[in-house]
Amino acid sequence: MRQSNFLRRLSILLLTGSLSVATVAAIAAPPANDFHQWAATPPMGWNSWDAFGTTVTETQIKQQADFMAAKLKAHGWQYITVDIQWYQPTSKGHSYEEGAILTMDGFSRLVPAPEKFPSAAGDQGFKPLADYVHGKGLKFGIHMMRGIPRQAVKRNTPILGTDLRAADIADINSICTWNPDMYGVDMSKPCAQAYYDSLMQQLADWGVDFVKVDDLSRPYDQNRAEIEAIRKAIDKTGRPIVFSTSPGETALSAGAHVNQHANMWRISDDFWDRWDLLLAQFKRLHDWTPYRIAGAWPDADMLPLGIVAFDRPTKFTRDEQITLMTLWSIARSPLIHGGDMTRTDPFTLSLLNNDEVLAVNQHSAHNRQLFRTDDGLIAWVADAADGRSKYLAVFDTRDAAAAAAGTRPIPVELATLGLQGQVQVRDLWSHAQLKPVSGTFKPQVAAHGARLFRLTPSTGSSTSKP
Repeated sequence: MRQSNFLRRLSILLLTGSLSVATVAAIAAPPANDFHQWAATPPMGWNSWDAFGTTVTETQIKQQADFMAAKLKAHGWQYITVDIQWYQPTSKGHSYEEGAILTMDGFSRLVPAPEKFPSAAGDQGFKPLADYVHGKGLKFGIHMMRGIPRQAVKRNTPILGTDLRAADIADINSICTWNPDMYGVDMSKPCAQAYYDSLMQQLADWGVDFVKVDDLSRPYDQNRAEIEAIRKAIDKTGRPIVFSTSPGETALSAGAHVNQHANMWRISDDFWDRWDLLLAQFKRLHDWTPYRIAGAWPDADMLPLGIVAFDRPTKFTRDEQITLMTLWSIARSPLIHGGDMTRTDPFTLSLLNNDEVLAVNQHSAHNRQLFRTDDGLIAWVADAADGRSKYLAVFDTRDAAAAAAGTRPIPVELATLGLQGQVQVRDLWSHAQLKPVSGTFKPQVAAHGARLFRLTPSTGSSTSKP
């Protein structure tokens, strides 16, 4: 796989006690010749939903790609994803229009609406836009809905490469509860797999690198056959297309199935900038720990940072934004930014380009919750790639009203991390080397706040299994 600019930048972090490119290999990699290789570390990118809803245009996508290439690519960000209803020429906001006329080809497949994506005209599809994104050194993704368009079933249009038509494979009793565009596909019908094969081959022909397929996880079990069909269809193309399932709270009982079929899967409904939603992700990410493997990542959803919902700043406080980035990083959730990047302020940029924090997300192992107390103190820990250091994230999730009392210490016994003797402490958010500690580490944390550290045994000290 091509080494990213992000990995090359990591070598400079040796002087700050962070990992080097040489030590990255210490983290277990997925098996060779396996789709997990395509997302060997959590994907990092941008998605159009939070900022633009169903209305995103080709011009806006190019502007986002330009910004990512200039400001974030060097830090590991690479995916630019067009979210839902790129095929609906009159869509508005974050809602859906019943009975809208969708843009569709002659083989029951949705294609980009030229009203939004002019370069798609003349049966070009997303190929010209994907070429633009690739020309920036980035990767291109799109959103799709599970199933076959209801419009195709009504018109009974053909299925590519078969003698069958849309109505022959549709399950009209399988519908999305929140979007009116699709019926499910009855995978027991002849040529149902051929339909999904044609969809994924179309994506491969366009140059798509990432596909987010919606309406697969609520509930998961009834959609297993379509999930398996998508996996087979992607593999058949021979193109490394990262597969993300969405949305909804995927049942933990599906863990052993989903991590063998998808590269990432949503663990909650849509995540927005509300503290209660952020607080709920702590437990979900903890619960999913047994199913997090290299190349298959529990996805806590997008990062609603900066300017979202067309024209408003995130409702998260600065402390809450640091908590968000810290939790997603220590739990190795994919990092998919949702704000309008062209309007990024300096603070938001500092959250997205902190290489020491991003290294935790990209190159740590054995990530797990260390403790959670009844009064809202939470700690997570992970192994750094050098085999000696530990990453420690501490959170104070008490009610914001408690902030008037100021910060409070979160005691962590270093022995529970396997650290003995004196330990060097690096604050990854402030880029500061703190005083060495031993025994009990007691960082001060604000309500709704978080801190993230790299702990390294001093010369002569040791690391053991906790």
